[in-house]
Amino acid sequence: MGKDIWKPGTVIYPVPAVMVSCGTMEQKNIITVAWTGTVNSDPAMTYVSIRPSRHSYNIIKETGEFVINLVTERLAYACDFCGVRSGRDLDKFEAMHLTAKKGEKVNAPIIYESPVNIECKVKEIIPLGTHDMFLAEVVSVQVSDEYLDETGKFHFDRAKPICYSHGAYYGLGRKIGTFGYSVRKKEETKPVKKPEKKPAKGKTKKSSVKKKSKKK
Repeated sequence: MGKDIWKPGTVIYPVPAVMVSCGTMEQKNIITVAWTGTVNSDPAMTYVSIRPSRHSYNIIKETGEFVINLVTERLAYACDFCGVRSGRDLDKFEAMHLTAKKGEKVNAPIIYESPVNIECKVKEIIPLGTHDMFLAEVVSVQVSDEYLDETGKFHFDRAKPICYSHGAYYGLGRKIGTFGYSVRKKEETKPVKKPEKKPAKGKTKKSSVKKKSKKK
């Protein structure tokens, strides 16, 4: 086995495929983004990187708000469509039969069909070259209650999320472990103590002293 040497490039795969909604309820748009992720936990911060030539770029720059909508297998077709068609030409919400609802903390709409809507406010715009990074603070998160169990735990895996890798969309495979499983101690199995056998009804245990046989 060997290694080929490539020129520097962005080959971190797979990556999330998300639909970023922006604008207002009156003038709304959706852009598909694969360059997004978490940058800080407290305060919760995220980012999206967008080319300045994209229609949504100026919308987000002017409003300072956007919503990251996570994508499922059911939304994969709409996700791809919103990445190849421009909001300059049509209303993507209408074209893909998606429901727009005003955000809880932002004026930008959420995509109601998405199981997770992450509302963001831009803190800084960082020019990087081909793309500009919109560094943002998460101000609210909405989740679909159909994926909550009786304890309130959210099971995103039940929504069948997707990822993007080398020009293709993929569903997630089987779970191979949970966080920390590599160092977690396996539960020791204690030997099971067998219950003491009780004598049958009407019978007693044999005495350890042998009875002397009667002489004839």
